[in-house]
Amino acid sequence: MSTHSFFASRRSVLKGLTALGAGTLIAPALLRPAHAAVGGMMADGDVINGSHYGFGYAKVEGGRIVGMTAHEKDHVPNKMFETLPDWVYSPTRIKYPMVRKGFLQNGHESDRTERGKGEFVRVSWEEALDLVAAELKRVKETHGNGSIYGGSYGWKTPGLFHNCFNNLYRTLNLHGGFVNDVQTYSTGAIRVIMPYVNGGPTTSSTWPAIIENTELLVFWGANPALNCRIGWKVPDHAGLKYLNDFKATGKQTIVVDPIRNDTAQLLESDWIAPRQGTDVAMMLGVAHTLLEEDLHDKAFLADYCVGFEEFSAYLTGESDGTAKTADWASEICGVDAEQIRELARLMASKRTMINMGWSIQRQHHGEQGPWMAFTLACMLGYTALPGGGADFQIHYANYGTPKGTAPIFPGFPAGETPEGLPAPIPVSRVPWVMGNAGAEYDYDGTRYTAPDLRLVYWVGGNPMHHHQDRNKHIEYWQKPETIIVNEINWTQTARFADIVLPVCTNFEKNDMSMVSEQNVGIVAMKQAIEPLFESKSDFEIFAEISKRLGFEREFTEGRDEAGWLEHIYAEGLKDAEKKGVEMPDFETFWNETFYQEFPVTEAAKYEVTHASFREDPLLNPIATPSGMFEIYSRRIEGYNYDDCPPHPAWMEPIERLGGAMSDKYPLHVNTQHPTYRLHSQLDNNTALHDAYKVQGREPMYISPADAEARGIADGDIVRIFNDRGQCLAGAVISDTLSPNHIRLSEGGWYDPAEPGVIGTLCKQGDVNVLAPDIGTSSLAQGNCGHTILAEVEKYTGDVPSVTTYDPVV
Repeated sequence: MSTHSFFASRRSVLKGLTALGAGTLIAPALLRPAHAAVGGMMADGDVINGSHYGFGYAKVEGGRIVGMTAHEKDHVPNKMFETLPDWVYSPTRIKYPMVRKGFLQNGHESDRTERGKGEFVRVSWEEALDLVAAELKRVKETHGNGSIYGGSYGWKTPGLFHNCFNNLYRTLNLHGGFVNDVQTYSTGAIRVIMPYVNGGPTTSSTWPAIIENTELLVFWGANPALNCRIGWKVPDHAGLKYLNDFKATGKQTIVVDPIRNDTAQLLESDWIAPRQGTDVAMMLGVAHTLLEEDLHDKAFLADYCVGFEEFSAYLTGESDGTAKTADWASEICGVDAEQIRELARLMASKRTMINMGWSIQRQHHGEQGPWMAFTLACMLGYTALPGGGADFQIHYANYGTPKGTAPIFPGFPAGETPEGLPAPIPVSRVPWVMGNAGAEYDYDGTRYTAPDLRLVYWVGGNPMHHHQDRNKHIEYWQKPETIIVNEINWTQTARFADIVLPVCTNFEKNDMSMVSEQNVGIVAMKQAIEPLFESKSDFEIFAEISKRLGFEREFTEGRDEAGWLEHIYAEGLKDAEKKGVEMPDFETFWNETFYQEFPVTEAAKYEVTHASFREDPLLNPIATPSGMFEIYSRRIEGYNYDDCPPHPAWMEPIERLGGAMSDKYPLHVNTQHPTYRLHSQLDNNTALHDAYKVQGREPMYISPADAEARGIADGDIVRIFNDRGQCLAGAVISDTLSPNHIRLSEGGWYDPAEPGVIGTLCKQGDVNVLAPDIGTSSLAQGNCGHTILAEVEKYTGDVPSVTTYDPVV
């Protein structure tokens, strides 16, 4: 295996500064990615790199990536990793800096309804960067820094240094500050509610403790066999290994989901299929059975919890006149009442781990799901025991695997945001805020006023994928005066921008990343090829913008790419020495070992959340007002929210099967994560399309009975619609869906039949044209991307061509 030298022939920073004069900062040439061989020529061979799909080696021939091989430390290699060359060389790559023609002519006074349909004009990097800097100056001087929003929510490529979030934030902080966001689309409700309930943790036990101690594993709206294929950092897929290890024990698993999902199929689990969005009602039916049949752990509830008395009054109907019996729950969730009672008895008879997926909290009143799951675990009395309780993370990205004894690598610093700026916005409400300047909204016990956002700078994300109610979103997106986007590909987010700057992929620059969410190692991410076309790294781009704004030196601190990577590693090495963790020096790591694994202690292998609290609740209180698990929250009670009561409760969503809107739209749309993508990433990867696309479109899975009732055959193009929007998809008839449910995975690129026109048909299958843009409640303001009713019909018109993957020239 050939290796690449990290260091290019480069002048020292100090020498360069001296030659250029005291008032001049780093020359652009010094900010280019460090070449892998002396003289700047990229060598053929196998080059190590990492991604959200795994890590391993890019095979380079003639300056081009021709294949990928997984690293030997990747436990269950992901096939998507092998297809990354097709992503790098996608026809959708943004080749040059581009500006919307109307914006180039008229600046911030241009016709903003042209976003998404307007013509783009190629400009030089100098012109584009000057334009960006001028707009940042203009908005700051005219409207203040509180009118600049730094948008960087999304799945950027991994890396400690080329972190587009921090590069953007550092620039805007040096410019005087900006409006940020808070929380995530993934965990908007659970991250807000759980601190009130258990002090914040969403973990329970590590996988080794689960394998050894759990007798019954219930996956409630969770699908680790799918979601552990990817990682926020670089995954080693240990979660998939442990899932298979649990299967080998022969212990019972149950999957509660309207879809017999990948996990149910892998583990051959028992399958219970409630109507989507009714999980809280079903859990209440289980809880009532535990109470009614005296199966609940009264001692645990008395010693470790507060508020069960108030909750039990709700459960029995004493407080509202409706007992939440299994029969009551059955009417709502569609699961037979006796099956609900049997589940309660089974869970009480065996040490049970409830693994609740995040899908349940991405629904209207999403705070109630995790609160109720944790309450159910407390009633069972298994909470804080090895392999027991409720866990909200092992379903995703290899959480639950034991943590490594990793030192802290600081990464590229974002800097500090100056005081006096508007408060961060709950991320799923950002577009609403764009369109409603001055309006008031509640969040987590406080009332805020929406700032007047005039400039949006977005990097490392694709809001024209991940946000709900696409048509309303387009309307909001027309409000800011200027939208700037750094992107690799011509996503719809880029197409709806005014200024577009092309960014190179992780294979076209040098970096390093932690491996696994549990930091089990660090991997070198070495540049394999030259940056394609005129693309640059975010660091290069923001260094140039900083230069134009007068603070390049503060931004770079006198370091180029090589200097920053050496610095970041050196800081980690200092921490490793303090912790007694052995690590090679930087040159050895970069040129010889490539991957440094960190040892896992025995204690870490069997870590149990809240174990010390269970051992002695008086000496080890948890971080709630009472120091106990709070089934009833006095603090939430004090907020007086009519959409988030002080204990877990069933609250009718805006629409559901058997409830509101179901007469008009009788199908619930399940937006499960896609099998061959990471959200919208890789949707432009044509090497994968043949594996799942139907006539070039997103697949829509439908049960045989629902398809027959609508005259739909396998492979037909169908139209899915409701009052919010409409999209085309390709029908796949499947027996994995329960009746009255269809599956259209999130992440399909929006493809408007009439670009920029609100309400137009999406030709490719963007499920968010159907989703409502509302917050989960006044408490968390999370997104409700799983609360969707719709109808489906066979499409009989002329089938339009898919154009969302066409390049912009």
